[in-house]
Amino acid sequence: MPRLHARSGRGLDYMSLELKNVSKQVQGITHVKDTSLTLHAGHFNVLLGETGSGKTSLIKLMAGLDSLASGQIILNGKDVSKLSAQKRNISLVHQFFVNYPHMSVFDNIASPLKVSGVAKSEIEGRVEEAADLLKLKPYLGRKPHELSGGQQQRTALARAIVKTSDAVFLDEPLANLDYKLREELRDQLPDLFAGRGAVVVYATSEPEEALLLGGQTALMTDGNVVQFGPTSEIYRKPKDLDAAKVFSNPPINVAPVTKQGDTVILTEGIRWQVSDTVASLQDGPYTLAIRPNHVMPVETPAHSVRLDGHVQVTELSGSESSAHFDLHGHSWVSLSPGVHPYLVGEVHSFFLDPSHCFFFAPDGQLVA
Repeated sequence: MPRLHARSGRGLDYMSLELKNVSKQVQGITHVKDTSLTLHAGHFNVLLGETGSGKTSLIKLMAGLDSLASGQIILNGKDVSKLSAQKRNISLVHQFFVNYPHMSVFDNIASPLKVSGVAKSEIEGRVEEAADLLKLKPYLGRKPHELSGGQQQRTALARAIVKTSDAVFLDEPLANLDYKLREELRDQLPDLFAGRGAVVVYATSEPEEALLLGGQTALMTDGNVVQFGPTSEIYRKPKDLDAAKVFSNPPINVAPVTKQGDTVILTEGIRWQVSDTVASLQDGPYTLAIRPNHVMPVETPAHSVRLDGHVQVTELSGSESSAHFDLHGHSWVSLSPGVHPYLVGEVHSFFLDPSHCFFFAPDGQLVA
């Protein structure tokens, strides 16, 4: 796949966006708490959190759309904290289709190049290249209202990639597209921005999307970044219970347990033996957490700890089945491949894989 105007000179490692103790307040209410991050070019930097966690607020600060309450923003070594969005050389794509309704698709894509004074001959080549990548060439003469929702969002993405930006912010850009188009564009996005030298920041509320994009992920909750690092690493090892909750959909299953010797006790009837790291923990109370995909409706050699729970809600989505069930007062979820004959209100047996359990100390920190 062709690359749009990859930069030469400085290596990608030098392209960075640094947040130094930034915060945001609106009418005395803190929307982004004291945050320090360094984001680099060369991969996706993902902001992952539920709606209202502060992702959009943080992107607006980075893009210069909102003012800082405190701190600094350094873009490629330059302090841009007091610069407007127009002076930061950035691109921004929202989840809603933001295009100029009176302009053709061609002119929408070309608009940042025209503002920058790029020569007409170069504009044509760059627009056609971007349109080709996003399958928009047949629609260049149309107006946005003549396009489907997916085509409109492709136009917004084309406008972002055609510009040689220092930073690109993608705020849940696929959220309002149908499933098939989301899958297609999600696969394309890393290639579309590869080699361009821009710091790419992508906000999403879907853990699966973060895993597919890879790169680095910042987990956000209540306006706070609770963990930041390589995406696969923080998925496998969340540093605390808050991080584990952010990086799980459906919600991670949680219950208090007691560790006694080489045994973990969830209830008197649910206990299992442990070894290695868990066995070495000090005896006492802990919080156990396990993701729904490690709780199965059938027993296997790995899924060996039996849980009997009252089924509350069942869902069938494509090739997966989920069951929400009550486990001694705790609401748990099983997510498994295939179709399973759950009966709402009835007791069903589920089986967890103890090797995928997280254990958190009373202060919420991961200990095993």
